[in-house]
Amino acid sequence: MILDCFKLDNKVALVTGASAGLGQAIAIAFAEAGADVACHGNTRAPDATCEVVTRLGRKAFAVTGDLTDRKTPNVLIEETIAHFGRLDILVNNAGMIRRAPAVDYSEDDWDAVLQVNLGSVFRLSQLAGRQMIAQGNGKILNIASLLSFQGGITVPAYAASKGGVAQLTKALANEWAAQGINVNAIAPGYMRTDNTAALQKDETRNRQILERIPAGRWGEPADLAGAAVFLCSAASDYLHGHVLVVDGGWMGR
Repeated sequence: MILDCFKLDNKVALVTGASAGLGQAIAIAFAEAGADVACHGNTRAPDATCEVVTRLGRKAFAVTGDLTDRKTPNVLIEETIAHFGRLDILVNNAGMIRRAPAVDYSEDDWDAVLQVNLGSVFRLSQLAGRQMIAQGNGKILNIASLLSFQGGITVPAYAASKGGVAQLTKALANEWAAQGINVNAIAPGYMRTDNTAALQKDETRNRQILERIPAGRWGEPADLAGAAVFLCSAASDYLHGHVLVVDGGWMGR
């Protein structure tokens, strides 16, 4: 049955940035699809997400760590595998954004954004990839952005990092597809999360954004759930190196 291909029964997933927003929605969707989930939190503990996963009858495991620290990816992967005994799915969702005109952009902000949004994505993928190669299968899902394709305004580090995420997705897929590992990405449109709070509160910018989105609304975290389950299930076994845009039609306008 085709719907069976979308099930994640007996799979173990690690979702970074799972305390709220997109990561929380993805982690809960995975649990609904049958997976056990290691939920990562940085400044916020992922306890609320873990509680929902547990209520859904799946196993939850909370892991924490600052992804600006180069040692954190190793800790997250090691703790997840030690707890569950395997790792079938990695979702690189955690990200940050700092806004300033390019001429004023600080080196500290540049370094922090690139480290979290791109550096940690590579290190987590590399470590998970080693485990998945040994297992003979696995799914890695990166969260890219519309700014993987567009430059944005006053977010040079974010745009650079998300452009890098799209290319890293393709590079890893090229190397690992033949070893049973799918590496793909979702590029969300304008989603109602903490990262876009400033845009939502700006009356002029909010209006401009809504005027361009054919769907006529901001995306909600739950709007990514179906795409995430698809890209991490057997239904997408022949999909490699793809960046799936989920944007209410923004890129087509």
